[in-house]
Amino acid sequence: MTTSLVSTDVLIIGCGAAGLSLALRLAKAARVVALAKGPLHEGSTYYAQGGVSAVLDAGDSIESHLHDTLIAGAGLCHADAVRFTVEHGRTVIEWLSEQGVPFTMESNAEGGADYHLHREGGHSHRRIVHAADATGRAIQTTLEKRASQHPNITLHDHHSVVDLIVSRKLGLAGNRCLGAYVLNRDSGQVEVIAARFVVLATGGASRVYLYSSNPDGSTGDGIAMAWRAGCRVANMEFMQFHPTCLYHPQAKNFLISEAVRGEGGHLLLPDGTRFMRNFDTRMELAPRDIVARAIDHEMKRLGAECMYLDISHKPANFVKDHFPNIYAKCLEYGFDMTRQPIPVVPAAHYTCGGVITDLRARTDVEGLYAVGEVAFTGLHGANRMASNSLLECLVFAAAAAEDIRPQLERAPAPPALPAWDESRVTDSDEEVVVSHNWAELRQFMWDYVGIVRTNKRLQRAQNRVELLLREIDEYYGNFRISSNLIELRNLAQVAELIIRSALARKESRGLHYTLDYPLANEAAPVRDTVLVPTNFAGAEVLPYWRD
Repeated sequence: MTTSLVSTDVLIIGCGAAGLSLALRLAKAARVVALAKGPLHEGSTYYAQGGVSAVLDAGDSIESHLHDTLIAGAGLCHADAVRFTVEHGRTVIEWLSEQGVPFTMESNAEGGADYHLHREGGHSHRRIVHAADATGRAIQTTLEKRASQHPNITLHDHHSVVDLIVSRKLGLAGNRCLGAYVLNRDSGQVEVIAARFVVLATGGASRVYLYSSNPDGSTGDGIAMAWRAGCRVANMEFMQFHPTCLYHPQAKNFLISEAVRGEGGHLLLPDGTRFMRNFDTRMELAPRDIVARAIDHEMKRLGAECMYLDISHKPANFVKDHFPNIYAKCLEYGFDMTRQPIPVVPAAHYTCGGVITDLRARTDVEGLYAVGEVAFTGLHGANRMASNSLLECLVFAAAAAEDIRPQLERAPAPPALPAWDESRVTDSDEEVVVSHNWAELRQFMWDYVGIVRTNKRLQRAQNRVELLLREIDEYYGNFRISSNLIELRNLAQVAELIIRSALARKESRGLHYTLDYPLANEAAPVRDTVLVPTNFAGAEVLPYWRD
């Protein structure tokens, strides 16, 4: 049974840039509860190295940022979402500065200081605002400190959401999200949190793959919960692989920032030959999907374990000043990037699809919002451009706050919610089922649904995931909840959505590359891959179908 019932104005699931910035923007007007399933900082924001893209240089323009994003998105970006996002770039950077984020600055001709701007793959101008090479950490720690000090914000770590509570599931009128069942990982009890508004800020699903740059918590929780609640999802076939994860058995998921290539780093074969000129005229500055496929191609062609990234031709002080954290981490593993190339491999990095939202972050379920990597806003299309991700988190958190704030007084208080029912379950004596299924899922997703796909591989993956879902569902119905079971259940559901979406796209476009259809289908209209759950209520406020 539940140990407690909490009622609040806004429940935010996730404590990264999206969740914490939304909490701070709402806190003057609302009581906010924000949940992290591990330590507060242990999300993707903290590990983001590159920065936030925004038009701040006099030689840059909104139209240029818009144009670059549309090109990277390979015809699937929604132009209205792209324009909305890039037009708000300066505003959210200024807001972060006001919160105290210590961005890297440089002196200007007038004796003042301007933001120092990096350039990254796909960008035609320097427009990446950063805090050295640990921008995410600077944003996360600053916002976390501000939120923890605000009297209207309650932060809970080690709380895993089991599922959303929706009125239709309870036999009540309407189709509104009323709160969530939450596992308190310290006590082991499932609690009820009721809320007028619920916001998913849970991040992506890259841990569905064997090799990922993301922290362990990126298990697609928000996408799976929203799907079960009746929300549509879109473009789940577009999973971005970061081209350059440090290749070392103990490095686990350490990224070598895109900015290293942006500042002149060269990609090399094991014999020291540059190879990107064979794949794209932009060479190392090509978008991530092209670079990741090129590295994958060369590794498979040569039977090599990795490729190499070399910036040692730059002055040592330049490298240390621009990439102090990357330099220090590489030294820990025996690589001096001022003197030698460093070994790199691609790794699953970013979920470009997600829960469908409008430009106010609203989903198909009333009172439920989705912000950040969990959401499909139309910004990324078939491939996310570097450093547009933190920008999206911040812009759509602000948009959600603007939409929620005027509704707070008139939004209905949630009704009495039922306790979590554990009357027919027992403690598991087969925990090996969870660990085995977790390993099997991530292995076949890497082998069959990775950077290069075929119909045969996808069909094999589909057969396996359907079997896993049945096993997991039976296990879920018989045993008490654990955090590992929650994540496995969500990962398997998201894997199924990725596979279905990939099978539905009969072309290669952006991040989805299949040997059965190696070219883009230019003869047919470009469409998003929209999946509709059986319990979809048919909301008409969210416009996603493309003609």
